[in-house]
Amino acid sequence: MTEREKMIKGLMYDPSDKELVSGRLKARLLLRKIAEIPEDKERQRKHFFKELLGKTGQKFYIENPFTCDYGSNIYWGENSYANFGCIILDAAPVYIGENVMMAPSVKLLTATHPIEFKERNSGLEFAKSITIGDNVWIGGGAIINPGVTIGKNSVIGSGSVVTKDIPENVVAAGNPCKVLKEIDN
Repeated sequence: MTEREKMIKGLMYDPSDKELVSGRLKARLLLRKIAEIPEDKERQRKHFFKELLGKTGQKFYIENPFTCDYGSNIYWGENSYANFGCIILDAAPVYIGENVMMAPSVKLLTATHPIEFKERNSGLEFAKSITIGDNVWIGGGAIINPGVTIGKNSVIGSGSVVTKDIPENVVAAGNPCKVLKEIDN
């Protein structure tokens, strides 16, 4: 099994593997190209985002600056939007549903490390997939931690740190993020 296959499956992997280093470099080069394209050249920007990301809808928008590890592990839904400063560490797959809105400085972080220091110091790491359901709104500065699923139609308050799954149709906020109320959709 390759280091990339291990990474995608959530197993311990070596991030210094040549294929993984090459994937991160490719993403950085594409991100630099995207950052240099004027905002009024949307077709050009979309072309490079489609090359960067694993999958996109036809209608989507991502503001600069945008940062990711690989890009190829991000599956971006139709009509979804990320405001300025979105960071997605996509060592594991990140699934963004349709009609998702992410406010400025939202972070989706799949990468994680062993808790035991000897294993952590080995340089190996692992990642856990993140899933954002359809019609989700994530407030500014929210952090979505590894392995989290946010259910469809939910709202995550600004500044929240989401450490556990959030069900459908709720407003949740805080650190750690907790359900505050249900939404009658």
